[in-house]
Amino acid sequence: MEYLNPVFAFEQLQQFVTSGGEVLIAILVLTFCLWGLIIERLLYWTTSAGGVARRAERAWAKRSDKTSWFGLAYRERLLSEARAEGSRFNAMVKLLVAVTPLLGLLGTVTGMVFVFDVMAVTGSSNARLMAAGISRATLPTMAGLFVSVSGVMFTYWFDRWVQRANAKLSEQLKLE
Repeated sequence: MEYLNPVFAFEQLQQFVTSGGEVLIAILVLTFCLWGLIIERLLYWTTSAGGVARRAERAWAKRSDKTSWFGLAYRERLLSEARAEGSRFNAMVKLLVAVTPLLGLLGTVTGMVFVFDVMAVTGSSNARLMAAGISRATLPTMAGLFVSVSGVMFTYWFDRWVQRANAKLSEQLKLE
């Protein structure tokens, strides 16, 4: 029940981030960016995608010449604009999905360097002294992989939605 307390949840998050080191802070910032973009794309597909298609259909319906070279070029322009609007932040989401596990790996390396530094300074392999470095090594890796895996499914869905919407719009902009 205490996990529902916002103060307790914030303290636990703060403890998690500090025990993971600086790399975990970077992963946390990228996570907020990634999920902000994912939420923006979900809002686009649930609210605005139909409006973009209807606007292209209205523009195509107003055109009298649909079979000339200029008409075909105009149709391709409408399809291209709708495709660009549908896949606006997909590349950025894919980039963040690819970068977060690499940052996790960087956290592993920095955590192990911390462990070796403790061993060199103390001259022993005391487990208590190395525990902070081990958590600095494992927590960023876990967080980077978790963030990446959670974003992968959205990159797949967004690409599929763009393809379907473009195919549907292409059928609706018929050549007469």
